[in-house]
Amino acid sequence: MTRRLHLNAFLMNTGHHEASWRLPESDPYAHVSLAHYVNLARTAERGTFDSLFLADGPQLWSNLAQRPAGALEPLTLLTALATATEHIGLIATASTSYNSPYNLARKFASLDILSGGRAGWNIVTTAGAEAARNFGLDAEPAHAERYARAAEFVDVALKLWDSWEDDAILADKAAGVWGDDARIHPPRHKGTYFSVEGALNVPRTPQGYPLLVQAGSSTDGKVFAARYAEAVFTAQQTIEDARSFYADIKSRTRLTGRDPEHLKVLPGIVPVIGSTEAEARAAEQVLEDHIVHTHGVRRLEDLLRLEPGTLDLDGPLPDDLPPESAIEGAKSRYTLIVELARRESLTVRQLIGRLGGGRGHLTFTGTPEQVADQIETWFTRGAADGFNIMPPVLPSGLESFVDHVVPILRERGLLRTAYGPRQTLRERYGLPRPRNQYVTDAPEPAQAQAPEPDPAPAPAGATAALTRI
Repeated sequence: MTRRLHLNAFLMNTGHHEASWRLPESDPYAHVSLAHYVNLARTAERGTFDSLFLADGPQLWSNLAQRPAGALEPLTLLTALATATEHIGLIATASTSYNSPYNLARKFASLDILSGGRAGWNIVTTAGAEAARNFGLDAEPAHAERYARAAEFVDVALKLWDSWEDDAILADKAAGVWGDDARIHPPRHKGTYFSVEGALNVPRTPQGYPLLVQAGSSTDGKVFAARYAEAVFTAQQTIEDARSFYADIKSRTRLTGRDPEHLKVLPGIVPVIGSTEAEARAAEQVLEDHIVHTHGVRRLEDLLRLEPGTLDLDGPLPDDLPPESAIEGAKSRYTLIVELARRESLTVRQLIGRLGGGRGHLTFTGTPEQVADQIETWFTRGAADGFNIMPPVLPSGLESFVDHVVPILRERGLLRTAYGPRQTLRERYGLPRPRNQYVTDAPEPAQAQAPEPDPAPAPAGATAALTRI
């Protein structure tokens, strides 16, 4: 069986680089443009990506001076994108800290039905006092408590998605019987954080339930992922760290009794692409030159829990930073950023430049062949099952990747050349449809399908000059 890459397009307004909105070709209003996101979704589908992803949070991110702020509610936007696409999966972030299981399970079930089985949920616990204050709390709940709540939240959501048996709808016109009440299973859940009595008011979905995604790399996050996640988005700076994370999360998954092949690890990569390495470096420099460093200092001091004015732009990070154990939110990202600065002896200015494109995710600058080489190396050396592609500028960065990197990956047999027969997102990721937990005599769910056959020959490699990103 040929192992194939899984590619997810992480879409963020004008691009992941914080200065992307300042480029002449960028639309500063793209973050609220349906046409912009339809174009991106169709571009990713042209590149035969498995899925696309929209991040979200229940607070206003950053400050208005720095970059486009605010975002359309992702489930609403993804429902619109479902009508504009045919194959690509549709993944949205939603918080377990500031939602209720019944309403959120209903929304994701609705998206899964309307899209023909293409929905995915990126499960987050939401750190930060700003979000907490938007929901009547004085401070964010403790890290461990957020994960305990998240576990119960997902357990309740799974009960709700299973509360209809697949064949509960009879539609027997002759007998005048639409459905079978005996095949409805109210959760009647009473737990530490939630009390949910009745069955969901949406039938069981094409996938059984949406693809479950998780993005935390702290110890609590990895424990949670091993228990629930079917895909993990992670930030890793080196292949050694990525291989260590990959082996650890797969081992944890096996210890829970799950098949580790049913959890896909997708590190993030910010590809800055040029037809030559010099062109790619020049594009990277243009972006770095447009960074407003006062914004970066403010953001870095906030992340590192430092008082304003602590950081010297041309000096190193302070020696006496708090340990990860003292950080309540974004623990793994905190450690990654501090280790990056220490490992490479970066000044604050240099660190801000490194974080400007991917906020801690790997930024790789080079030709299409070099980007493809990097992806293949991580994929074949036990560091990834695929990648979370994070274009620094949109739409040009995604177009460059699809037009120039994707053909190389296809030529190497790493990526499908076209979508096969219509599949659910779960099938696209090689996962079986889950058994309904309330049906003890149900047949075993279908096993994960083999990779889709290539219905058409791979296109020739792209060697034309690239547009600047």
